[in-house]
Amino acid sequence: MAKGIKKKTEAVVDEAAYSPGMERLARFGYGTKGLVYIVVGALSAQVAIGWGGRTADTNGAFREIETQPLGKAALATVAFGLIGYVLWRWIQALADTAHKGTKLKGVLIRIGYFFSGAVYAGLAYTAAKALIDIEEPRSSSDAQEHWIARVLTMPFGRALIIGAGACVIGFGLYQIYKGLAAKFRKGLKLYEMNKTEDAWATWSGRIGYSARGVVFCIMGFFVIQAAVNYRPHEAKGVDEVLGTLAQISYGAWLLGAVAAGLIAFGFYMIIEARYRRIAGS
Repeated sequence: MAKGIKKKTEAVVDEAAYSPGMERLARFGYGTKGLVYIVVGALSAQVAIGWGGRTADTNGAFREIETQPLGKAALATVAFGLIGYVLWRWIQALADTAHKGTKLKGVLIRIGYFFSGAVYAGLAYTAAKALIDIEEPRSSSDAQEHWIARVLTMPFGRALIIGAGACVIGFGLYQIYKGLAAKFRKGLKLYEMNKTEDAWATWSGRIGYSARGVVFCIMGFFVIQAAVNYRPHEAKGVDEVLGTLAQISYGAWLLGAVAAGLIAFGFYMIIEARYRRIAGS
């Protein structure tokens, strides 16, 4: 009976993975992710060039979107798009649409898809709460500090946080490698792109992934520092990492470069929304 339920579940997941509706939802999700990164980068760019405002993370991007004309409708659209991205990530993990296989490396990649979906599920939930005015979205720094403080009270909590920080740095380094080596191109339908589109995709991906990787590496460093010093407030989310860049020597230039990179990453995500290989496409 258990085998029968498993087969039926796999059949349902496979059917959903290769359906035209799921492909459209996934593409909309990639585009939405791109929009959020563009807003985060644009807000940081304003700070870098002295136009005021403050650096922001994805939650800050939600607040900014909501303040614009038709902001509620726009934020609802973003929340829906993020839900589409979440569903696609989870289906990638379960149905193995990217054909990563069941060996250790493939399983780890699929687990990564699942956790990526979980992270964006949290963002979609935050966007939904902001939409119906349940509460103001907390910054990633506040949420990170809260969880680090809780984990540090647990047995081996310090080691767990240091390990988590090392994983964040490792992920950031992989993002930089993925960008510089243009590994992301393997997921695109290059045969549908002309030379100009290919060039835009390649350079926006290289710059975007590299900038995103730098942010994750800095975040991981601060997480480890918070654990070593037993000071949760020393951990920094995306907003505080970008703010820290602005405060060091030549900070405006560094922040501007990273902000431009995040905008480039958002632009690349929009290209992926059009040209990414989605299941059978």
